[in-house]
Amino acid sequence: MKKIIHTDQAPKAIGPYSQAIEINGMLFISGQIPIVPETGQIPESIEDQTEQVMKNIGAILNFAGYGYEHVVKSTCLLSDMANFKVMNEIYGKYYSTAPPARAAFAVKTLPLNVLIEIETIAVK
Repeated sequence: MKKIIHTDQAPKAIGPYSQAIEINGMLFISGQIPIVPETGQIPESIEDQTEQVMKNIGAILNFAGYGYEHVVKSTCLLSDMANFKVMNEIYGKYYSTAPPARAAFAVKTLPLNVLIEIETIAVK
């Protein structure tokens, strides 16, 4: 049976979706964008946006009883592949050992015109 995961420590969904769904020891986190949950603000730089996305993912993981070490797959969506190197360096700080499988794509536009969105799958 699926369990809907919601925490106030991560941004509220901006559409008809859940922050995350847990089922059979797996956690599927919807694409997270760099909204600061406390203020609703979006940082400007790719550095700050990537950090905020990773913090939002971390908040959902933690709330659901998981950690970054449980992440097995990430999909990174970027508004511009020129931001890949910076994103990769910051992302790597969160997965310094046994990093998950990952894909990264440049897309035309992301919600609220942010620079980055990351969806995540974790398994216990």
